[in-house]
Amino acid sequence: MTDVLSAPLVVEFPFTRSLGPVQSAFLTGLRERTVLGVRADDGTVLVPPVEYDPVTASELRELVEVATTGTVTTWAWNPSPRRDQPLETPFAWVLVRLDGAATALLHALDAPGPDAVHTGMRVRIRWAATRTGAITDIACFEPYDSEPGPAEPAPHDGEFTDPVTGIVAPARLDYVHSPGRAQSAYLKALAGHRTVGERCPACRKVYVPPRGACPTCGIATAEQVEVGPRGTVTTFCIVNIKAKNLDIEVPYVYAHIALDGADLALHGRIAGIPYDQVRMGLRVEPVWAEGAAHPDHYRPTGEPDADYDTYKELV
Repeated sequence: MTDVLSAPLVVEFPFTRSLGPVQSAFLTGLRERTVLGVRADDGTVLVPPVEYDPVTASELRELVEVATTGTVTTWAWNPSPRRDQPLETPFAWVLVRLDGAATALLHALDAPGPDAVHTGMRVRIRWAATRTGAITDIACFEPYDSEPGPAEPAPHDGEFTDPVTGIVAPARLDYVHSPGRAQSAYLKALAGHRTVGERCPACRKVYVPPRGACPTCGIATAEQVEVGPRGTVTTFCIVNIKAKNLDIEVPYVYAHIALDGADLALHGRIAGIPYDQVRMGLRVEPVWAEGAAHPDHYRPTGEPDADYDTYKELV
């Protein structure tokens, strides 16, 4: 029986977004150790602030400053912190209603153990030593022996020097991926500069990469078929935004490629031709970097373009 492969896999997508006037003021305020909320149509103060009233949907712009102390409304103990969480030691996730606010803010509470945490306990913000205009400017909350502060927050114009106008929201998933029998065979073939798919015993379509079952018929597949290495560009896009950690100059072309003998197009980068000369029907072949386990890119073969009718079902 073929050994099934298994390897760590990281899916990461740092999302860059711009901020409107309310969120910009809120995050810039955190950098300046100031917590801002926004007053809703019914007079309540929302922290974190939102740009539109959750009840009436009207635009909200009246900013106010609330206290850095508050009350825990609910909590959950985290005995095993994960990478990039606020604290490296066990802590409590808490919802804290800051004095002057009507809603609660989610963050970490530094406490020696779950017995030290309870709903209704008083806490205060512990500010990060270095602040950049992000929610992490609040390092965490800490227990604080005090009475609730004044209920009426002070008006604030939301004006700061050098306001924060954009943030990067990281998203990352780490897990161990086992590709299964069919994809393990596919990956091992790629290591030998070969591409194999599997044929459905009913509809006779060849799927690359193989899935272990025909997505159309729902029947298990086992017959291996070698395809390519040449193929046809069925459709493509021009990439104009450079991705982090990807050493490819823009613009470049990413395409769906129907390898000869396959009934499913896979994707790959097109190089060896100006980006504005890539076209549907272009005949291409893989280029392998030394020691690579998959093609680095595809380049034109010099053959005449494929007729549209030969690949139209794969567009």
